[in-house]
Amino acid sequence: MASPTPDTRLERMDDLVSLCARRGFIFASSEIYGGINGFWDYGPLGVELKNNLKARWWQRVVRERDDVEGLDSSIICHPRTWEASGHVEHFSDPMVDCRACKKRFRADQLGDAGKCSAREGSSEHDFTEPRNFNLMLQTRIGASEEAASVAYLRAETCQSIFTDFKRVREVARQKLPFGIAQIGKAFRNEINPRNFTFRSREFEQAEMEFFCHPSGREQWFAHWLDERMRFHKELGVDEANLRTRPHEQDELAHYANQAVDVEYRFPFGWQEIEGIHDRGDWDLSRHGEYSGKDLAVTDPDSKERVLPLVIETSVGVDRTCLALLCDAYCVEELEGGDSRTVLRLDPALAPLKAAVLPLSKKLADPARRLYRELQRHWNVFYDDAGNIGRRYRRQDEAGTPFCLTYDFESEDDGQVTARERDAMTQIRLPIEGVVVWLRERLEARA
Repeated sequence: MASPTPDTRLERMDDLVSLCARRGFIFASSEIYGGINGFWDYGPLGVELKNNLKARWWQRVVRERDDVEGLDSSIICHPRTWEASGHVEHFSDPMVDCRACKKRFRADQLGDAGKCSAREGSSEHDFTEPRNFNLMLQTRIGASEEAASVAYLRAETCQSIFTDFKRVREVARQKLPFGIAQIGKAFRNEINPRNFTFRSREFEQAEMEFFCHPSGREQWFAHWLDERMRFHKELGVDEANLRTRPHEQDELAHYANQAVDVEYRFPFGWQEIEGIHDRGDWDLSRHGEYSGKDLAVTDPDSKERVLPLVIETSVGVDRTCLALLCDAYCVEELEGGDSRTVLRLDPALAPLKAAVLPLSKKLADPARRLYRELQRHWNVFYDDAGNIGRRYRRQDEAGTPFCLTYDFESEDDGQVTARERDAMTQIRLPIEGVVVWLRERLEARA
């Protein structure tokens, strides 16, 4: 087996976009109609990667803690929710329209208009004055066309956590400090979706709001910043591609006392994949005011009546999936002038855990018995098409950490050849021990 030489990391997003479409990770929504800008579908491999990431987050943030409860709230909230949250007033970007090309640009990104002028054959632009464009997506509830039926697809998942705070605290019998977490879809009418799935109009968030006494805000902010960085490092990405960036005072959101971004170095530069925010009491105070409900809590130790402060962790699921794919992607030059493209995904996150490859279709029956046994434990793949080298390459591109080849000797010695993805090493392994062997390698880091 040819050994790999130092690999070439992803430098062009086009290469990853091509692989994602070719192997069924991610592709344009409504593709047969030419796609729809800012919307993406996750295929057979992509949905497994995304689900594995979400399961890891839920395990770490909710199940392994006694002080965080789970929630799954509706995508459409009462319209007053977005008035109280400040989204109706603040959630907008200054936009300009080009009278020549009839296209719209963010006022702070007029550099993009230069590309437009080249296409239109014009060297100058006639822009309208900047005006605010609200980024929430509107919908209507019921048959009425009256203004009262207007609602919004949620722009973030956290607002339902605040409106459900009192109910969840009571039914879960929680006292301060504690958190509420959920994973779900959010929607923003982005004018300029770009960089593949990084900036989309429909995306998924994993958010946790941690409610604490005002005296504990610094302690809990530091705690969650440390926890979230540890989480990203455990995903198996190169730590040289991770960093934290505190927000400057002039870039803080209107509700934020402090904020730090966890950033990943994408081919298009350092970008946020998660934010840790000290939201103060902005959210509960606003929802208490607009709803007329008292959302304060009695501290069981001091008997003091306090409105909790909130430390938020908000991770972009799609952005983190993209970071995982970027970090795992590499092209290796092999001896003899050959090369291979491989996704070095952490085995616990990989969409497919193993592939069963019979050396010949004549060996289908015993190979499929092994495949069915492994299916009871993990998502695995069966492939008997093409030569064995080509099948290995397909699994390398899918990020499958282990391949199990059932050959003509397997009938006699009761063993299969196990091939490891990254080093391409191979060993003979008793068929009856395959499940235990895989479990040791797949679940040790989960």
